[in-house]
Amino acid sequence: MTVEASETAGTAGVRFLGARKAYWRLLVRGGVLLMVTLGIYRFWLNTDVRRFLWANTEIAGESLEYNGTPVELLIGFLAAVAILIPVYAGFFLAALDIGTLGEMSGIVGVALLGLAGQYAIYRARSYRLTRTVFRGLRFHQTGSAGVYAVRAFLWWALTALSIGLAYPFQVASLERFKMRHTFYGDLPGRFAGAGWRLFLRGLPLWLLLMAPLALAIGAFIEVVDWVALADALSAESDDVMAHIARSNPELPNAIVFAILMVLTSIALALLLFPAYRAIMLRWWLSGLRFGGIELSSHLKMRRVYGAYLRFLGLALAFSVVLALGSLPALWVVGVLTAGEDASIAAEAGAALVLIGGYVTAALGYSTLYRATVGYALWQLSMESLQLVGLAALDHVTAQGQPSSALGEGLADTLRVSGY
Repeated sequence: MTVEASETAGTAGVRFLGARKAYWRLLVRGGVLLMVTLGIYRFWLNTDVRRFLWANTEIAGESLEYNGTPVELLIGFLAAVAILIPVYAGFFLAALDIGTLGEMSGIVGVALLGLAGQYAIYRARSYRLTRTVFRGLRFHQTGSAGVYAVRAFLWWALTALSIGLAYPFQVASLERFKMRHTFYGDLPGRFAGAGWRLFLRGLPLWLLLMAPLALAIGAFIEVVDWVALADALSAESDDVMAHIARSNPELPNAIVFAILMVLTSIALALLLFPAYRAIMLRWWLSGLRFGGIELSSHLKMRRVYGAYLRFLGLALAFSVVLALGSLPALWVVGVLTAGEDASIAAEAGAALVLIGGYVTAALGYSTLYRATVGYALWQLSMESLQLVGLAALDHVTAQGQPSSALGEGLADTLRVSGY
């Protein structure tokens, strides 16, 4: 029995064959063309990135294939813009109303855009699945994007009310919905990850983040004389803050302590974010199923931290280079805008220099992140996988039709797009 036949019959891992240097070249060239084309090239860059990642991911000796095109993404984007412009115009006109409609327009607008974002995420996933081919057969997705959007919106509301404690159960529920409507040919998908497992793994992180905030709230409750504070706020005084300080002498110390605790919580959030990504990825990958095929992941948290540290180091080096390179540009801006009689053309030239610097910085950091963290997370995730039950692949037949790129366009416009 050959190695490939053995893998097909039972268990196999996933290999990622992409060369890091080739990925760097792709992203750097894309970054330059993004600047030259004022962002239009992103449809071509996103397609190139997907083709690179898909083509270099090998399962049981055969690679994935991405057959989407940049023209499809461009058309999807233009269609999304045509849909959203009247919607935004409606929000603007409603906001001009001085009555109840105007007061409610902001809340209604945020709610509708939240729903639209979740709708776009589901439709965009459908597009990417139908452009993903393995062994000549495509993936596809059924189910209502509208139903998914409502479910996701309600789950996000519950997660906010529970201060994040419901998040693991939200993710598990939404993944079950998505995988229940996902197919490889006629092979149905499902999600076996349990919300309570993710809850238990993430609870220590949540406690570490919430502890400083709880201490800050406790300090306020202990030192503040709430009756005196209410009297100070209701007093008709020109110096309310001084009145509050006199009636609550410990309040300034409590405020300083609260600021320190909030900063501590923010620092912990940044420090623990790679751990959160590692926990989420390993849990999610290990919950994926297609028919009799089961996936498991042994993703190492320390390797995820390594990816973020690599990005941090390169970002610091880029910041130094950017700062040194900005000095001549700032000198040019100073020369152009010196004096009160600077011409409009000179001010416009200075503005262009500043905009160019901002765009260079934004594209530079974005490229560094995609080339380090984005690349590493894909590589580590794929190489951590073990697949069991691959014999089921031998009986899969073709099903599903290509989905439109409207979801990708909406996701791009609403800034919720992904791979």
